[in-house]
Amino acid sequence: MPFVEINRHRIEYAEIAARRARTPTLVLLHEGLGSVALWRDFPAKLAAATGCRTITYSRWGYGKSDRFHGPREPRYMHAEALDELPALRAALALGDPILIGHSDGASIALIHAGSGRWPVRALILEAPHVFVEDVSIIGIEEAKHAYDDSDLKRRLAPYHADVEGVFRGWNDIWLSPQFRAWNVEDCLPGVTCPVLAIQGIDDQYGTVEQVNAVARGVKGPFEKLLLDNCMHAPHRDQEADTLAAMVGFITTL
Repeated sequence: MPFVEINRHRIEYAEIAARRARTPTLVLLHEGLGSVALWRDFPAKLAAATGCRTITYSRWGYGKSDRFHGPREPRYMHAEALDELPALRAALALGDPILIGHSDGASIALIHAGSGRWPVRALILEAPHVFVEDVSIIGIEEAKHAYDDSDLKRRLAPYHADVEGVFRGWNDIWLSPQFRAWNVEDCLPGVTCPVLAIQGIDDQYGTVEQVNAVARGVKGPFEKLLLDNCMHAPHRDQEADTLAAMVGFITTL
């Protein structure tokens, strides 16, 4: 994977060139334990179906990007949205993109677009978080037990240079008492671009109330897709329906 240096650290990224003229750039933002590699072949399928230039990247501390030193703070997603993503956009010339965020990545996309400081063509949000629910905490506690007591660490290790830092950084902050008050609904009125939100009915980390809050808060056109037999990762759990919805949404733009 190539790297780009931003804010004095290296970020791993992957790029698929546009196959059609005058199409927007797609930028994929991964989940709390994700990376470029953990998207697997979904970005390639999305690029092939749309013809768009497609960028995926591993956030600071994730994948093969430089190690993040120190614990995460409650506003770590704001730092990603308002410091890291703008620097990446400038370095890779990502003007007026469609941001496709999953979980934490969806929250980062909302904060970034809601600031109104950078042009955003549209948002596609998979399993977004805008506030903390009890089900989120239960799911993250279960993930901690799986990491400590099962083979989750072994399964994640090939995708991250610092798997311990990735897991503890995400898990510790979400389970900290100060994070229970985390809420980004105040960012939503600044989102004036079109939004597609995709939510699994069986999501172990959040309920449909997350996308309902997004629908109430944003000012741009809003669509949602609720998927049965789908947990926290629609692009893996219901790939065909998720891909079709994203491609249809992008095509209308």
